[in-house]
Amino acid sequence: MRTTTPLRRALITVTATAAVALTATGTAVAVPVSGTAAAPHATAPAALHPVVELASERLATADLVAAAKWGTDSPIDDPAREQQVLDNVAAQAQQLGADPDEIRVIFRDQIEANKTVQRGLFQRWTDHPDQAPTTKPDLSVVRQEINRITSALVQSLADTSEDRGTFACRPELALAAFQVRYENHLDGLHTRALVRALPSVCRD
Repeated sequence: MRTTTPLRRALITVTATAAVALTATGTAVAVPVSGTAAAPHATAPAALHPVVELASERLATADLVAAAKWGTDSPIDDPAREQQVLDNVAAQAQQLGADPDEIRVIFRDQIEANKTVQRGLFQRWTDHPDQAPTTKPDLSVVRQEINRITSALVQSLADTSEDRGTFACRPELALAAFQVRYENHLDGLHTRALVRALPSVCRD
């Protein structure tokens, strides 16, 4: 796996400047600590901001997937579904003139990041049953939203192919992650998952 030191350093810095509180439903709420840095969106959005934003949106659906699976025999790991996703994004990439193998690798990271959130939430709900979901989303409806975001992310990756192949990619990616983490008030779990989702975005 390629190193992501600039990205990790930026996100670790951001994570260190916020405390995370959990509501009764388990929803993450970032509570800024006094003395934090200025809002990152005071600067212009990074070139890779759309890619990172879509990756973050896709991660947000993991909360719904976890809630749908919680208390059932549906496993977090679903190799058949994962293979279907990878085949679909590769086919879409080919239609867009992007590298199907590269997109497969990137989406393997997206899938693993999604499972990171699911596992983290399962552990949280096991440790704190009062925070566990009391209703189950319709997984088929959730997957429609995942498919929409996935298609948009493939398009964004194709659109930024040139940016992702430059020496500036990793600093740009780190800045975009910093901005998205702040804008979406990501908690520690979702920040770690976002880092897990991004290592293959830049083409070294």
